[in-house]
Amino acid sequence: MSDSIISLRDVSLTLSSRAGPVEILRGVDLAVPGGDSVAIIGPSGSGKTSLLMVIAGLERATSGRVEVAGRDFTRLDEDALALVRGANIGIVFQSFHLVPTMTALENVALPLEFAGKADALETARALLDEVGLSHRTDHFPAQLSGGEQQRVALARALSPRPQILLADEPTGNLDGKTGEHIVNLMFDLQKRRQATLILVTHDPRLAERCSRVVRMADGRVESELAPA
Repeated sequence: MSDSIISLRDVSLTLSSRAGPVEILRGVDLAVPGGDSVAIIGPSGSGKTSLLMVIAGLERATSGRVEVAGRDFTRLDEDALALVRGANIGIVFQSFHLVPTMTALENVALPLEFAGKADALETARALLDEVGLSHRTDHFPAQLSGGEQQRVALARALSPRPQILLADEPTGNLDGKTGEHIVNLMFDLQKRRQATLILVTHDPRLAERCSRVVRMADGRVESELAPA
């Protein structure tokens, strides 16, 4: 697994609830080489999003080993995890998660400013142009359509030029035509950037566009399909 940019070995995740401990992930093994695209599919509650959050370092595995971008996430504190995440991982959520009081330009520049990049606004402007929103730089999220907001979110995720792009149901809040446009843009940018893509989706047609399809059930990897 040494050539894998993402390597999970016997990873489990148990969370607390009022009814007691709940096993979310159970002994998950997953190895993803750099530049690969992997779809994570399965029914609701199967652990797809939790797996993505463990890869992002936003949830800590209860047991097992999580190696991402050459770092062992199980050995890092929260500050170190944030630094690794900021430098190597871009995340696109279903709900956009844009800052409502910031313009599109400011939203995209935000990760770069946190990283201390002097050219944050110039880079953000170029990225908005890349996703077809050069005419919307000064608009706030409430002034943008759902598809435009997701394009801003995609530009923001890609702004630090991450090695890894994580997408959790990125078309879930969009109509079919708009969602297809976002998907085409996401795969195009992933290939041009040579990034590794991990995509959680319920859409089998979207999953088929990835080079690998991993099916989860009851917190485990149930099966894996190679490209047709």
